[in-house]
Amino acid sequence: KVFEMLAAGHTVGVFQLSGAAMTGFLKELKPTDIRDINAMIALYRPGPMRNIPDYIARKHGKQTVRYMHPQMESFLGDSYGILVYQEDIMMTALTLAGYNWGTVDKLRKAIGKKIPEEMAKQHTIFVDGCVEISGLKAEAAEKIWDLFEPFQGYGFNKAHAASYGKVAYQTAYLKAH
Repeated sequence: KVFEMLAAGHTVGVFQLSGAAMTGFLKELKPTDIRDINAMIALYRPGPMRNIPDYIARKHGKQTVRYMHPQMESFLGDSYGILVYQEDIMMTALTLAGYNWGTVDKLRKAIGKKIPEEMAKQHTIFVDGCVEISGLKAEAAEKIWDLFEPFQGYGFNKAHAASYGKVAYQTAYLKAH
């Protein structure tokens, strides 16, 4: 009942999901589980917002799910190959560019805090790492890096999105019932 209500656009009073644009996206998305709510909450931020139409199209099979590297499927499978959360960037760097947990946190901070000098350093480290570790061509690594840049506009981590998603679902449940 909750997901039917959200898909119908009855979102007034629902935490994080009420607003004209979000309501429109939910009507297109037709959420079917809490992961959809979490993803929409994370995507509806200045950084990854431009990925919303692709997320919706891929969910409904109107667009092919693509991964820029086969290893990315292991952590982007639930999001149809779309970078949604800060952790998606971190997993990409860990998997493809040889980062470790200490160094990947520098990348996360550089993106999250919009530190241009550190972003420039991380750009080089990431591209060089992808070439060396994963055997990617520099051009392919650059295309993946380009996916990171919008997150400088503000992207959520998964725990934050899940916390907001839970409260959004609870308020939607109360509205539906």
